[in-house]
Amino acid sequence: MGRGQGRRRGLRVASGGTAFTAATAAGCAVALLAAGPSWALRPAPRPEPQVASVSTAAVRSDSDLEVIRLDPEAAPPDGTTTVHAFVANRGPETTGSPFTVVVILPNGVTPQGPYFPEDCAVLGGGRTVRCVFGAGLKPGRSATALVPVRISPDVRPGVLTGGVVEVHSPDDRNGSNNRQPFDLEVVETAAGS
Repeated sequence: MGRGQGRRRGLRVASGGTAFTAATAAGCAVALLAAGPSWALRPAPRPEPQVASVSTAAVRSDSDLEVIRLDPEAAPPDGTTTVHAFVANRGPETTGSPFTVVVILPNGVTPQGPYFPEDCAVLGGGRTVRCVFGAGLKPGRSATALVPVRISPDVRPGVLTGGVVEVHSPDDRNGSNNRQPFDLEVVETAAGS
């Protein structure tokens, strides 16, 4: 045998071996599919479209919500004023979960809607208002719950203490700044009004 023939035979054997291996593998795959259960030959069912659920767990973020103290404007007995429950996100991330603002009113003061946001709810004994804000408060931004209140007609002029604003969030990594008190000044009714 000449040199060229040996080379050709070597190529034939090599390529024939590769072809044989590929054919054997393909044949085994076909045989496996054919021998498998009938469901293996059916197309996979299409998944049902997923609808977002309100109860879907939010992804937590690294954010620091802080209550900033704001005392409401003074009001006379039987008058009204508004508590501004002011919350800032100190960051570093946008809130990934909803957060709740709670306003606890001093004695002699009752909440009187409409509130902002509209779905704020008066709880228990009528001196606590809870407002929920959705996720997405960016760092350096703020949210404010507005809670109009009425002062009881039998409250004497002076300063009412005991008011509190709190914020609660699963994202908040610093609880030391989540609560601030506020005072409400009750003033004399102006003469002639």
